Amino acid sequence: MSSLKEIKVRLASIRNTQKITSAMKMVSSAKLHHTQTIIEHLLVYENKLSAILSGTLSAENDLNSPYTAVRKVKQVAIVAFSSNTGLCGVFNANVWKELSTRLHQYEVDGIAVHIYPVGKKIADELHKAGYQTDDSFLTIGDKPAYEDAARLATALMDLYTTGQADRVELLYHHFKNMAEQVLTEKTFLPVTLPETDPAKESLNYILEPSAEQLLALLLPKVLHLHIYTTLLDTVTAEHAARMLAMQTANDNANDLIQELTLQYNKTRQQAITNELLDIMGGSGQ
Repeated sequence: MSSLKEIKVRLASIRNTQKITSAMKMVSSAKLHHTQTIIEHLLVYENKLSAILSGTLSAENDLNSPYTAVRKVKQVAIVAFSSNTGLCGVFNANVWKELSTRLHQYEVDGIAVHIYPVGKKIADELHKAGYQTDDSFLTIGDKPAYEDAARLATALMDLYTTGQADRVELLYHHFKNMAEQVLTEKTFLPVTLPETDPAKESLNYILEPSAEQLLALLLPKVLHLHIYTTLLDTVTAEHAARMLAMQTANDNANDLIQELTLQYNKTRQQAITNELLDIMGGSGQ
């Protein structure tokens, strides 16, 4: 049985750790509410912009864009989003598990892959596995900014239009709620334009400038914005995952403290009982 001193040292250590995890939970909570507010407002704007694009172009059947061209897939670009730090449960492990499965399948299929990690944790896993990566956008999740997201989107768009990638995929966590972050895969390029809606053909939009010019203007904006919302979605999901992990750590610490306190009291009571028995035994002699 552990001595009273050993139990007291363990209790002090657990309580100190609990203070750290509680502080981390509070920080993650504050960051979560901040990014959650931003993305909620941003999604309204993105949905409106997408609706404008969809509504004005739904009756156009012959519009073409370099971002909508569908080609046989020989090269793929993957942007994998993770956190820069740990202590967020299985958040990063899930990304790596899905990404490694995809990379293996593409290798089997003979498809070349360009990998853009956003977040140090997924980059570390890729480097340890021997994959070559483009780390130009590794830390843009530290302080998500539209300018950084636009740079990433532009790089991916250039990669696609120059034929260096026949498809661009995004792998990230979508923030569903405080307790659930959904690992999501989306095709960023090529873009699928809205299908023709016969009900809207009668609206007879008068587009000024032309539909082609409108498409050339709006589509890059939508793509830039989509990368920005994805980045914010990932960061929000990360904060939620870390909050949940820290809450779990606090709950486990409370359980350990209760067990050790009970063990301490039992050990102390046993020590007192033994001391009394020794006194009684000595006086009996």
